[in-house]
Amino acid sequence: MSQGYAIELYFDPALENQVLKAWNVLARRQISTQLIEIESRPHITLFSSPFIDPAKLETVVKSFASKQEPLPLSFSSIGSLSSDNNVLFLSPTPSMSLLQFQSQLCDAMRKEGIEIAEEYRQDSWLPYCAVAQEVPRTRMAEAFCVLRDLKLPVTGYVMDIGLVEFSPVRELFSFVLGNSVEA
Repeated sequence: MSQGYAIELYFDPALENQVLKAWNVLARRQISTQLIEIESRPHITLFSSPFIDPAKLETVVKSFASKQEPLPLSFSSIGSLSSDNNVLFLSPTPSMSLLQFQSQLCDAMRKEGIEIAEEYRQDSWLPYCAVAQEVPRTRMAEAFCVLRDLKLPVTGYVMDIGLVEFSPVRELFSFVLGNSVEA
């Protein structure tokens, strides 16, 4: 049974491998294996909703992606979300291009009558790439130390945009930025 849908940005292979390296180190140390277990892929979430019509969204996302170019991205800091999930993440250096990308996507979805939740609105959205979920409180400091060994910043490009259903994660479609051919 689906818990929801998310529009996600995906990275070039080298940047994706840097994030996967963090996932694997945390898994080997038995700090967090959640993202691997749910078969996620390194990403930044642009939008999420428990209810959405994937077919309607596919048209919007495909058209939007064809008009975009790959975005430069630099993960420069480590953070955590204060929630029940104890999420650790890599935070991208804020850039106008990333913020405008997300804002323009939300505008395109609104024009199609898709409601944008408060946390994904322009003045509320927090871009991040999760590297661990459900980290035990007693192991948060250790997890931060592991992530500090990543030698930030790690840089690369956002290359694709896709829609997933979760959980477990199942990609419904994805498109290469600047290209109208399906990824």
